[in-house]
Amino acid sequence: MSSAQMVGCLWGTDRTANERGGQVNMVKINGMHKKVYDISILLGTEQVDPPIPGVAPFSLKPVFSIKDGGACHLSNLSLNCHTGTHIDAPAHFIADSNTIDGYPVERFIVPAQVVDINDQVMIRREDLESLGIEKGEALLFKTNNSKGGISRSSELQNDWVYLSAEAADVCVEKGVSLIGIDYIAPEQPGGSIEHAPIHEKLLKNDILILESIALDAVPAGKYTLFCLPLKIKGAEASPVRAILMKWA
Repeated sequence: MSSAQMVGCLWGTDRTANERGGQVNMVKINGMHKKVYDISILLGTEQVDPPIPGVAPFSLKPVFSIKDGGACHLSNLSLNCHTGTHIDAPAHFIADSNTIDGYPVERFIVPAQVVDINDQVMIRREDLESLGIEKGEALLFKTNNSKGGISRSSELQNDWVYLSAEAADVCVEKGVSLIGIDYIAPEQPGGSIEHAPIHEKLLKNDILILESIALDAVPAGKYTLFCLPLKIKGAEASPVRAILMKWA
């Protein structure tokens, strides 16, 4: 089934079950039930607002309220391009490179592999070498960030499982289209925005970076990833609603 056909099928989806704790839905497509995993964190309670001067934190404030006598409810939304579950384009760190609006929509609908990582410190090269990675596939790393609950915590952590430089090299060598990490960044803790070698390595090789996903309810395996960004002209990143669908 092509990406376009998959998108078309979704318009006929019938939700039949919802397990709130696991973020799992069952949908009916062409007479067959499929599992859909919502791997996005909840804005308003689960996002980390980075303490960087000038970077807007998340805010949702009503302008009019039906409760207060207004004709409708209307709110102002404030956030930055990296709020919550979001995707980074090369322009985030690479000068004169692609922005979010420079990609066709099908770049954000891709075959994906969820990889269960047991190492409590980092994702290592040897974790990836035996996976049978296909060119153009997305790799989503389920680490202790998800299993330990910090992927859904709004409190900025001092430590998290990160992507090693050697593992990033494997992603480049295998032609991975996107990597997903279950915390705010794939970088080693303790760094700074001025020094982001993993971002730079991946983005200069046109590997998109999906950050702040939550994979606690998702078993390792093969899926289709949908992570559509907002269509923002010139943006280096965008929030997304990321889901995984199990087709078989």
